[in-house]
Amino acid sequence: MLTVPAPEDPHAPEQEDARWHGSRVLVTGATGFIGAHLVRRLGSLGAQVHAVSRRPHARTGQGANWHVADVGDADAIEDLVRSTRPAVVFHLASEVAGAREPRLVRPMLQSNLASVVNLLAAVADTPGTRVVLAGSLEEPRPGEGEAAPSSPYAVAKWAANGYARMFHHLWDIPVTTLRIGMVYGPGQRDTRKLVPYVTLSLLRGEAPSLSSGTRQLDWVYVDDVVEAFLAVGRSAEAAGLSLDIGTGTRTSIRDTVELLGRVIGSSLRPRYGALEDRRLDSARIADIAPAAEVLGWRPVTGLEEGLGLTAAWYADRLRRDALL
Repeated sequence: MLTVPAPEDPHAPEQEDARWHGSRVLVTGATGFIGAHLVRRLGSLGAQVHAVSRRPHARTGQGANWHVADVGDADAIEDLVRSTRPAVVFHLASEVAGAREPRLVRPMLQSNLASVVNLLAAVADTPGTRVVLAGSLEEPRPGEGEAAPSSPYAVAKWAANGYARMFHHLWDIPVTTLRIGMVYGPGQRDTRKLVPYVTLSLLRGEAPSLSSGTRQLDWVYVDDVVEAFLAVGRSAEAAGLSLDIGTGTRTSIRDTVELLGRVIGSSLRPRYGALEDRRLDSARIADIAPAAEVLGWRPVTGLEEGLGLTAAWYADRLRRDALL
């Protein structure tokens, strides 16, 4: 049986930031992977959390006021900002897909670009509201020349960051984009993603089918990402910036999968090469020095520890499901 000792809580009560207590905060994409963790964390700090999702969803124990709204609807997001009057907006509503297919261009445009423009236009009428956008390391970085965005998702995130800079420089909107690496951790319910897919396959005794596994990525634990959001939400110095959030460590997909197998204690061999490598994939590694300098933020969870906590969560979920 997979067991992982509980780590010391890095967010003990004495370390909690009292400045969040009573603050009005709006979180879009609140039922998503990062959003759900962020809502719980803000609730534990005593914030007045207004959580937004596109459809009704059963929610308990998160201490939030829930709203149903589509941030792709300009009128809906304007009404939401006006009614909640948030001091900080964390915009995590997003459609995440790395596939290279023309059919994804319009959905990515609507979900990942139009929603950002709608939100920024809405907060332009509420002076002082700080906005934090969830970007991606998949975006082309300044300095990468004419490098083409690698997917419809990447280009939409890249364009959203451009609009954010425009709103900041033209109209003084205090907006920051966090370009986030490959996030993993307990509670990631999209089992098509690499870590949950491989974890569940190995726990079920099935060999996962993978690409060559040579791509190098920057894996960052979800609790560390949440702390980055909190840090930027408190920081006036971060306005107008785009900051990488990751570990700064490159790990190939193959090495990540092999480590996960050792953590779980599985002897199964993944089927590398069963899937084709995707076009325009490249190593995407965070430069975390600016986030450390501006926010005082650094990740604290190592990959082996994080994978152990993640695998333990999925193992427990499988045990509970078997008892239903």
